[in-house]
Amino acid sequence: MSQSFNEERLLQILVAPQVSEKATYVADTRNQVIFLVLPSATKPEIKAAVELLFKVSVKSVQVSNAKGKVKRVGRTIGHRSDLRKAFVCLQSGQEISFTEGSGT
Repeated sequence: MSQSFNEERLLQILVAPQVSEKATYVADTRNQVIFLVLPSATKPEIKAAVELLFKVSVKSVQVSNAKGKVKRVGRTIGHRSDLRKAFVCLQSGQEISFTEGSGT
C-alpha cells in the first residue's frame, strides 16, 4: 500500500512531541513515542510524517482524541483546545531522542 502524500502537509502534521513522565515510561517499556498532531491528521499521514522527519521505521500508530477542559475565570467561561495524540510504535532497534544536543 504505497500512498503518496503532499510533503508540505507532512511537515505540518506533527505539532510537538509529548515529553512527560508518562511519555518517557511508554517510550522505555513499549518502544513508543507520543506526538501531538493536527486534529485532521490520519494514521497513514502520521506514519509517513514520522518516517520522513526522523528517518526511522514505524511499526504502527494509535491515535487518541482528548476533549479540551472547560475553564472559568471570574464570570467568563471558556475551554481549552481539543488535543489529538499519536502513539507511534517504532520497529525494534529504532529510537527517537528529544534530549538537547542529540543532533551532534
